[in-house]
Amino acid sequence: MKHCLVVEDSRVMRSVARRIFEELQFETNEIEDGLGGLRICHDKMPDMIFLDWNLPSMPGLEFLKSVRGQPNGSHPVILFATTENDPDEIAAAMAAGADDFVMKPYDRATLRTKLVALGSPA
Repeated sequence: MKHCLVVEDSRVMRSVARRIFEELQFETNEIEDGLGGLRICHDKMPDMIFLDWNLPSMPGLEFLKSVRGQPNGSHPVILFATTENDPDEIAAAMAAGADDFVMKPYDRATLRTKLVALGSPA
């Protein structure tokens, strides 16, 4: 089974994302901040990272760059979630190694469509 790490500071949004990814047949872990997420990735790199753009302790963009710089950091599909609609911020995340993004609020159908487009099982 594929492993997804949800990195999101909102408990409600973590719960929603976890439920959706579990319905899509991912073993799912969740963490509320970027530093904790990096520790998890260092111990065992997940297959998928669902990343919030705005995080405490470490912005999503910094987290993304840190993951991509780790050994095996090119492995996970990284899908970030944002309320930002600034094209420059989205372009910066894509340039830093994000595979795609979704705008909040999102639903199961949106995530499934993104995963299929990225070649991940959904």
